[in-house]
Amino acid sequence: MLFHAPGRVNLIGEYTDLVGGLVLPAAIDLGITLECEAAERTALSSDGADGGWERYVVAVEQELAELGRPDVGIAGELTSNLPAGVGLSSSAALEVVVALGLCAVADFAVERLELAKTLRRAEHRAVGVPSGIMDQAASLLGRAGHALLLDTGSLAYEHVPLPSGVWLVVFDSGVRRSLEHTGYAMRKRELEEGHPKRLRHVETENERVRAVVDALRRDDRSSLGALFYTSHVSLRDDLEVSTPELDVLVDLAYHHGALAARMTGGGFGGAIVALVDEPVAAKVASDVLADYSGNGRAYMLRAVDGARRLAQ
Repeated sequence: MLFHAPGRVNLIGEYTDLVGGLVLPAAIDLGITLECEAAERTALSSDGADGGWERYVVAVEQELAELGRPDVGIAGELTSNLPAGVGLSSSAALEVVVALGLCAVADFAVERLELAKTLRRAEHRAVGVPSGIMDQAASLLGRAGHALLLDTGSLAYEHVPLPSGVWLVVFDSGVRRSLEHTGYAMRKRELEEGHPKRLRHVETENERVRAVVDALRRDDRSSLGALFYTSHVSLRDDLEVSTPELDVLVDLAYHHGALAARMTGGGFGGAIVALVDEPVAAKVASDVLADYSGNGRAYMLRAVDGARRLAQ
């Protein structure tokens, strides 16, 4: 059996999923593939992934067992073209693809939103990071050519068409971080405790998500640039999760012709996302990296369908 789970890039709606707000991610054409078969015990190998991924596998198996999944393991191999530590949800893609395999061999069906909630708990169990549900939901519910508008409070969602002829260009700053070793959990506590600047970010970010969705539906590309930039400024100044490298990349993306750009993911390193017209996308990516003094890299991405079984 062969399964694939995509990573995701969040277009806008950062840290809002920690407090039941709105997010707008898209599943992307980088991800993790699992080839496996039923086995007495789970035993997986990986094509060079960094150490520590096994704890996610264990946590997923434990959470599914608590849902009542029969005790059937999987044996197989994981392969990935999804970089870790960039902010593209490699851990969620791993959780999702392993869950698909485990459920298939046990003939155990779980509705996709319920599975997303289960895998969020698995992430907490594995690394203790109080993450929201966005990453798992985006990997499971993505649709080609669309972003996913998800209310992380009610879990209502809909698919929003992305503009034709626009690439999602992710610029990796080269600054590596693991959310379990950054201020991510502290920001969640500050939001729960009512920290004024942190709450201001969330409140204004929810409004920006609505405005971006409206602009996408009207194909109003001129409005996207200001909305994305305001989001980045809020993440930099009110939430204080950006870095000088991310700030420089955002400025360079606009300077070289991106329609819109902002920090994406948990911050403290990682990447930015830019929307770039297709005819100039490769040149914008090259020019930004040429002017960036760090060890950067660009990924030109499309929005794709969510996790799925590829073959028997």
